[in-house]
Amino acid sequence: MSSKKNLKEEALHYHAKGRPGKIEVIPTKEYANQRDLSLAYSPGVAEPCLAIQANPDDAYKYTAKGNLVAVISNGTAVLGLGDIGAVAGKPVMEGKGLLFKIFADIDVFDIELDTTDVDEFVRTVKILEPTFGGVNLEDISAPACFEIEERLKKELNIPIMHDDQHGTAIISSAALLNATELVGKDLSNVKIIVNGAGASAISCSRLYIALGAKKENLYMFDSKGLIHPSRTNLDGKKIEFANAGMPAETTLEEAMKGADVFVGLSKGNVVNQDMVKSMAKNCIIFALANPTPEISYEEAMAAREDIIMATGRSDYPNQVNNVLGFPFIFRGALDVRASEINEEMKLAAVRALAELAKKPVPDLVNLAYDEVNLHFGKNYIIPKPVDPRLITTVSPAVAKAAMETGVAKEPITDWEAYEHQLTKRLGQDNTLTRVIMTKAQKNPKRVVYADAENVTVLKAIQQVVEDKIAIPVLLGNKETIRAIVAENNIRLSEEIEIIDPRNPSNAEEEQRLKDFSDYLFEKRQRKGLTFQDARDLVRRRTYYGALMVEHGLVDTMIGGMTRNYPDTIKPALQVIGRAEGVNKIFGMYILMSRFGPLFLADTTVNFDPEVEDLVQIAEITSDMVKQLNIKPRIAFLTYSNFGSVPNGPAPMRLRKAVDILRKKHPDMIVDGEMQAHLAFDTELLKEHHPFSSLADGPANVLIFPNLSSANIAYNLLKEVAGIEKVGPLLLGLKKPIQVLQLGATVREIVNLTAISVLETLKPE
Repeated sequence: MSSKKNLKEEALHYHAKGRPGKIEVIPTKEYANQRDLSLAYSPGVAEPCLAIQANPDDAYKYTAKGNLVAVISNGTAVLGLGDIGAVAGKPVMEGKGLLFKIFADIDVFDIELDTTDVDEFVRTVKILEPTFGGVNLEDISAPACFEIEERLKKELNIPIMHDDQHGTAIISSAALLNATELVGKDLSNVKIIVNGAGASAISCSRLYIALGAKKENLYMFDSKGLIHPSRTNLDGKKIEFANAGMPAETTLEEAMKGADVFVGLSKGNVVNQDMVKSMAKNCIIFALANPTPEISYEEAMAAREDIIMATGRSDYPNQVNNVLGFPFIFRGALDVRASEINEEMKLAAVRALAELAKKPVPDLVNLAYDEVNLHFGKNYIIPKPVDPRLITTVSPAVAKAAMETGVAKEPITDWEAYEHQLTKRLGQDNTLTRVIMTKAQKNPKRVVYADAENVTVLKAIQQVVEDKIAIPVLLGNKETIRAIVAENNIRLSEEIEIIDPRNPSNAEEEQRLKDFSDYLFEKRQRKGLTFQDARDLVRRRTYYGALMVEHGLVDTMIGGMTRNYPDTIKPALQVIGRAEGVNKIFGMYILMSRFGPLFLADTTVNFDPEVEDLVQIAEITSDMVKQLNIKPRIAFLTYSNFGSVPNGPAPMRLRKAVDILRKKHPDMIVDGEMQAHLAFDTELLKEHHPFSSLADGPANVLIFPNLSSANIAYNLLKEVAGIEKVGPLLLGLKKPIQVLQLGATVREIVNLTAISVLETLKPE
């Protein structure tokens, strides 16, 4: 089955599963009893209504208006699809809303207007103005998009931006500033060729000129050739870039000779290597057509070595991605209640992005892209989308520009507090998930699945393969697996390795069974295992998979889906064994809270860990958290606060463990024993326990006194709070083996696979 068909089916399933669509509305206030409801609606709601009637600006105080953006389209220019109509474009608008939320914590209503009449479109948006704090216009065809945006900016008193016009312009402008700086060229002197004359190309060209490029040095091409004053088929926007500096009949190939910069906003494969070779020394190529650039990255880099190149694709350096701009531009505009998004605000975003690329890159970003040290240079001229500093860099720059140009109605006075507020909005939950996945994709390892005769596991393996997270090896009966695959329309290549330990299919597998039996017998013969026992055990998939890991045939194993947790841990311990110096293995969950990831241990193995076990659990968990480039802040949780229950058995064990850790690791941020709420309520800690090392910031690693409390805590959090989890990650073994919980979902299996791949990459 083709990859295109695979993507089609997966995308349709993704959008339809569970609650259809990608966004929902959730209450932000209490609604548990009649009193709450009487405040939320009648009669209490009358009070904010009357307050807003007296002062309309109070709508920002009493309603969601100040954090609500409308994503509005008529579906006439949907990226890659063209004029598909308003309702067909709705999934795209919902997707835009999702990006606003996860990158900048901005709420969105998507609105699809079934009209191509400019007057009707403008009037509809205008009468909706009281609802929103800003409007993001999306996927509207040219030239209507220009008129719509211009009229709405004049007639409305809230920020308006057509991202298709300005998003690529802002990001590519930041890239162009840095690229020209790197090659030592003055933007005012460079010859720029722009291939494409749509909304994005017009906006890009305008912004390049605003930054210092000369209009007489910029040559724009549309599908009919050079935009030249002699042409009679140019609309008003194209005429703006008509250039008589070359003959009207000049081809793109001819124009590129000696050019310093090529910007492609057209279609794939319109530039060849000879055209690249004809450009000036240290040329800059932005091939931004998606998914197929005007020239591929490989072809361009092979043509000559002195290129700085950007594309619209995430699998190459220097991705020009609009998500670097629009969430943070609107965030800054909303936060100062700007009446518009003006040119100065866009230029501020450009310069902020350009400057951010020159700063040291956080380890979290290096981890995501499998880099040791990303740094400003030809392969890093713009920030990466996972960079957590974007919101605290671009948004304040935009807000300051709004204030300086007099369009801010609510100026910011405390910038330090504002930056703290921005940081708190998102935490690192989504960032960490993307980092884990991206890191696994950069270093896919061989993963053996011990429960491949399970439909959920096979669906997860399909996603693992398509996302290139790992190279799977399946254990189970080949006919059974293929029947499940066919019956459930699971897309797995015939080339995926399937091994049936019970029925070896060739001499190599027969010999492997014998070797595994000999190895297991030798290892366990003085622990009550007979040779016949060894022969029987190696035919069990959990033992066979563990032996594959032990012998280096695979890097890690995922098992336990159809067995009790201890039944998969036992083979891991007997075959792999604990890491040197480790007394007890244990389980750790990562819960992706909106305030950042929480690491919980031990959640799966040890019923009542002793003091020494608690110390080791904290140490190993801390090392794992550091591997994810997060600074561990450890809280030991129980029912007592710093000796308030002096002789309780659990508090006493935790107290001793904390004392030992402080002596062994003076730089470790660890405290306890404490109640769970204190681990996060820093104000309460400062007031009542100011000596605590957690008083200046909340905990992110939680250590529990026993298995019961840990298990209850993570299950309550993930179910009641709807928090995504990764795990359980089994820690303390010599080599990584992961054990699924019964009933694990496809997403949980994929997440555990990704982090298990990461576990194989840790330094020895």
